[in-house]
Amino acid sequence: MIEYLISFALAFIVAFAATPIAKRVAYKVGAVDVPKDGRRMHKRPLARLGGLAIISGFLFSLLFNVVSSFFGILSPVTFSRQLLGLIIGILIIISIGFLDDVRPLKAKYKLAFQIAAALIVAYTGTRIEIATIPFTKDGTLHFDKFYILSYVLTVLWIVGITNAINLIDGLDGLAAGITAIASLSLFIVSLIYDRWDMAVLTAILAGATLGFLPYNFNPAKIIMGDTGAYFLGFVLGVISIKGTLKSYTAIAIAIPLLILGLPLFDTLFAIIRRILKRKPIMAPDRSHLHHRLIDMGLTTRQSVLILYIVSSVLGLGAIVLADKGAFTAVILIVAISAFVIGGARYMNQINSNDYEDVKKVRIEEGPPEEEGREKGKTAEAEDKGPDTGTAGIVPEAAVNDISNKAG
Repeated sequence: MIEYLISFALAFIVAFAATPIAKRVAYKVGAVDVPKDGRRMHKRPLARLGGLAIISGFLFSLLFNVVSSFFGILSPVTFSRQLLGLIIGILIIISIGFLDDVRPLKAKYKLAFQIAAALIVAYTGTRIEIATIPFTKDGTLHFDKFYILSYVLTVLWIVGITNAINLIDGLDGLAAGITAIASLSLFIVSLIYDRWDMAVLTAILAGATLGFLPYNFNPAKIIMGDTGAYFLGFVLGVISIKGTLKSYTAIAIAIPLLILGLPLFDTLFAIIRRILKRKPIMAPDRSHLHHRLIDMGLTTRQSVLILYIVSSVLGLGAIVLADKGAFTAVILIVAISAFVIGGARYMNQINSNDYEDVKKVRIEEGPPEEEGREKGKTAEAEDKGPDTGTAGIVPEAAVNDISNKAG
């Protein structure tokens, strides 16, 4: 367990320390996000290259593990063809993300580079090799005779997750938090499946993301940009294949779908929505889940926290599914979801000032009966003038009059 803690801590510390440097680099190269349309939720320009800090933490901790294993120090992560494919893919993704942050690129160019990175990963051995087929004898379909299909599914999965994380990166801290939750969920699932190397990678990814989050949570001082969002989605896509989709269990496909359910759901409905409106699939809009929560009257923090909770529920369901089976997982998700939905319905009312609301109601209804009687007595006393009838006390005006006469 110590190797996981060390990997997590290294990634966290490096990412946290590198974020101010990334912010300086962003301003130096002009990678600044200016809020010029209704989609952007921040009100002031923000540096866009926060993803460089996340990448620095991830690669530093990964390199530490590889070097440790080379010198015989216990580490489940060793240098391999698959790891080389992941690193090359990461470099391609970083390059296209960085260029897009400095000077926005056309969607077709970004998609082409994403496909190239995913193909390299597939070529070096990280592929979807089986598929779950319900109601069949063994419940799975092997791709030994369908080599091309294995490549196609792998590329679609990696590119899909890459863009799903990018699309959900619309509020301060949202994409970073969702990725951290997904990484920690995959970490536990990897331990359940005895995938120690994947457990280290997910611990590193969670550490790097959480190291950046203090600067990115609302109100954000820096955003990750496409560099960070593409990187997080790409690595999550690859790790989910290596950690769960290569498993030969019938529920293998359901686990990453649950863990990454929130960004996948948002992306799927964005595609359907744009097709129905006859708009390009890659065209941006303001109808994502986080936009809808904001339009309901929730604050940025409340919206982000609700989506954190939803992602956590799905991640917990995936962990239970991997460990206890489908029936227990379904009961858990349904039970918790009932409370989440109920709480989300009334969360916007937390913003209201209850004291002001009560005052407003009392003004409209008039003063209470007892308070009205007291006010009536006060008014009656004022009409009678000051009370000067107390025995033995001479009014001040009379004293002054006597003094003047005596003078």
